[in-house]
Amino acid sequence: MYKLYYSPGACSAATQIVLRELAQEVNIIDVHQLDDFKTINPVGAVPTLVDGDNTFVEGAAIMLHLLNKHKSPLFPENENSRQQAIENIMFANATMHPAYGRLFFLTQHISDEKVQQEILNTAAESINQLWQVIENKLADKSFLGGDSPSAADIMLTVYSRWGRYFSVDIIIGEKTSKMLNAVQAMPSYIKTVQAEQTASVK
Repeated sequence: MYKLYYSPGACSAATQIVLRELAQEVNIIDVHQLDDFKTINPVGAVPTLVDGDNTFVEGAAIMLHLLNKHKSPLFPENENSRQQAIENIMFANATMHPAYGRLFFLTQHISDEKVQQEILNTAAESINQLWQVIENKLADKSFLGGDSPSAADIMLTVYSRWGRYFSVDIIIGEKTSKMLNAVQAMPSYIKTVQAEQTASVK
């Protein structure tokens, strides 16, 4: 069984959803309930995955480890399609994730409300440009991977929910919204939300 260290609502949810899509059992541990998490991951970041004797960190690296280990439609076998899937995962992890991360950083480090809002609006414009990139990619398909959800679709869906925490206008296109709604309706997504809520109550 895998052991996944997570924070409620964080990007670690995407790893948990993928583990369920891969039909893998996972024990989830809320890092907020631990006093010594940095002994497990010195950076203190989630997700952190324990697979047997090995501990894996960094979201994209964990995602690729799991997808390479377990055969799944989430990660195509065709070389060209697999390369595109990797690019989509990296876009989600290294481009979209940091764009949303700036919103959290700004609210934590800028106290002047007017200045904060101006900079948040600018950051939101950058996020909207990235969602337009996704909308363009979905012009002729339902998901980034084609007819079924990919790991990148799952990652992006988790990130998309973060916009509600800020007083900014996040604009998501029609086809992208349809994709996000489809992912949120997946049993693995619903079970992950429920599992995090239940674990947090304990």
